[in-house]
Amino acid sequence: MGFADLYLNAVEDVLSAIVSDEREAIDRAGELLASSLSHDGMLYVFGCGHSHMVEEELFYRAGGLAPVCPMFDTSTMLHEGAAKSSLLERKSGYATLIAERYPIGPNDCLLVASTSGINSLAIEMAQAAAEKGAAVIGISSFAYREKPSRHPLGLHLPDVCDVCVDNHVAVGDASVPVRTDGTKAGPTSSIATLLIANLVMLSACERLRAAGREPEVFLSGNCEGSSEHNADLVRRYSARVRSL
Repeated sequence: MGFADLYLNAVEDVLSAIVSDEREAIDRAGELLASSLSHDGMLYVFGCGHSHMVEEELFYRAGGLAPVCPMFDTSTMLHEGAAKSSLLERKSGYATLIAERYPIGPNDCLLVASTSGINSLAIEMAQAAAEKGAAVIGISSFAYREKPSRHPLGLHLPDVCDVCVDNHVAVGDASVPVRTDGTKAGPTSSIATLLIANLVMLSACERLRAAGREPEVFLSGNCEGSSEHNADLVRRYSARVRSL
């Protein structure tokens, strides 16, 4: 079997495990998000390194919720220094500096993604939001729960979330042995994490509809009528979402 087929099988296994094992956690996360949005709250989204893609995925896109505020911090992304990003991810205290820039409150919800869930930045971001009264949703791989944490108190991300969804990614992330020494390529965490994020979003939308409230969703800019529709949403939320 070729490498591509092995990778496709690995991805299918991860996604199947999420669908079969994480429905309850996803529904609880959707309930938290729907409650927040029903009380005029915002969904704040944070991830470091490659996990920051969850911020891009949920923010200002076709089919994406409008009341979403990504917590973009360029120092924790890759384009300003990948090695630096990895160091900051492990640094205790940096999350507070990011969180202070956002008016997270009791009606809000934070979604934080970290596949390993062992680094201080994601854990302390979840703690910072919880201290402000926000509901906290995590996405992490529970395979790392037995691995040593880099957090000063030895905590893992699932320990500090109201609900944390297991993305079922194996330790090390990569899935296909490509070298004779067994070194693997073909990571699965991005696909798994973005699937979960969208499932949580859709679960919240379903609950809002059931309660008689229309979800506020952006349209594709390539569809008729989208310019006016999206401009109205931008006007409604630009004061609350710094990246709009």
